[in-house]
Amino acid sequence: MRNIKWQGLIAILLLLSTRLSAQAPMNDDGPVQMADALHANGKIYAVVAVVVLIVVGILIYLIRLDRKITKLENEA
Repeated sequence: MRNIKWQGLIAILLLLSTRLSAQAPMNDDGPVQMADALHANGKIYAVVAVVVLIVVGILIYLIRLDRKITKLENEA
């Protein structure tokens, strides 16, 4: 039974990896067009702000969760 779970997990991971290889190769010669366009329009700062907010939110959530788990462990 245990081997079937591992085989299923490996099969799923292999199927997901084929989607990752379907991307177009990047040229090392030219600049990244999306980053240049975002920087030229001034929207890169909005993208960075959103990413920072998401990371900070995840960190705060994990810290609060750790405190709750520690409190439950101490009560038991």
